Amino acid sequence: MKLLFSHATVVPMTASGDDPRKSFTGWVAVEGNRIVLATDRAEEAEAYRAAATGLREVDCRGKVLMPGLVNTHCHVAMTLQRSYADDIPLMEWLNDYIWPFEALQTGDDVALGAELGIVEMLLGGTTSFVDMYWDEHRIAPVADRLGIRALLCPSCLDANMPVFERDLEALLPLTTDRVRAGAGPHAPYTVSRENLLRCRDLCRRYDLPLTIHVAETEAEMRAVGERTGMTPVQYLDSLGMLDGRTIAAHCVHVDAADRETLRARGVHAAHNPTSNMKIASGIAPVSAFAAEGVCCTIGTDGTCSNNDLDMWEEMRNASFLAKVSSGNPLVLPAYEVLRMATVCGARALGYGDELGVVREGALADLILIDIRKPHLQPVHDLISNLVYCCKASDVDTVVVDGRIVVENRRVAGVDLESLYGAADRAVRRITDAVRNR
Repeated sequence: MKLLFSHATVVPMTASGDDPRKSFTGWVAVEGNRIVLATDRAEEAEAYRAAATGLREVDCRGKVLMPGLVNTHCHVAMTLQRSYADDIPLMEWLNDYIWPFEALQTGDDVALGAELGIVEMLLGGTTSFVDMYWDEHRIAPVADRLGIRALLCPSCLDANMPVFERDLEALLPLTTDRVRAGAGPHAPYTVSRENLLRCRDLCRRYDLPLTIHVAETEAEMRAVGERTGMTPVQYLDSLGMLDGRTIAAHCVHVDAADRETLRARGVHAAHNPTSNMKIASGIAPVSAFAAEGVCCTIGTDGTCSNNDLDMWEEMRNASFLAKVSSGNPLVLPAYEVLRMATVCGARALGYGDELGVVREGALADLILIDIRKPHLQPVHDLISNLVYCCKASDVDTVVVDGRIVVENRRVAGVDLESLYGAADRAVRRITDAVRNR
């Protein structure tokens, strides 16, 4: 199918010194999985329309067209644990609630939780995500069927290394151009030196990216410091685990030396503001990342340490936290936050400049936002309205890899009521078993 989005307010995320426009009114055409036209000239659109066969045209008056959002840190199947264990310290939360629940999950439960989470993300305009969890080989077919773009990273702790390796080996044959594989060792305080090196070597053997929780809490800082005499960043760097294909989740407690290491190695820091607030982990130094050249992206974390997968909420919280923590209302302005959630996220996933932008030749991951809403009017500044006012429910249409996967807020091929019922039955079975242990 060929698509032509007409009369859209386009936010291309390509503003530069050569072309400082942050938006324009125009036309965007898609053929296959690529953008083939992005113009504000009616005559170019008309010429394309006249030459194209099999064209579907979408009238976008009153809507914003922009790149899909990229969630660079997620545990998507944890939707089954949404609001299951709130207002609890991190280690108690993990040991007494989350891990006992997860021990009773089946592969079917993981696939079900992933479907619920992916549907939530697609409806909110997230077109790509990075996942760290168990049974990623069960999540891959779900991501492929629903049409989202994903980097799936089997996770490991010291206790489950053989399971991790089997998961990774089962995942690799299921990968596609859109659904890719990585490795996700949990954290430097839960994975031994030996097993961190095993993860590193697997990444080198299979040419895979890596994601890991880094410097999330003060307890982690103490544990790693007592064991190694180093910060988590220093320790991982000493093991050769930090490079341009590493996504370091959280990076809350990083000093100037750590930040310089992250910058020098090209590491992508995934900022998770809502989760960090809820667990009281602290506030990542995002304004310093921006000033010092550390590539910083945005993630939601899982739904039991955030409660939702709403990237619009994350953008708003990221900007506001940076301002209040620095005492400077000028830091992390709206356009910079939007870049973190699109352009920077795409680079973290390894797509360089061919994703996260509306530009001829780029991959066609696009969203349409209905701005004819009371909370999005009037429009003094479109970018500010998007970052500070927009909600997941304002997303109307979603295109991933050139395919419409959400239209009029309906996810293609998904019966929501059946999905809700299946999730409810799974949760009841697991929580009953946890209580009776």
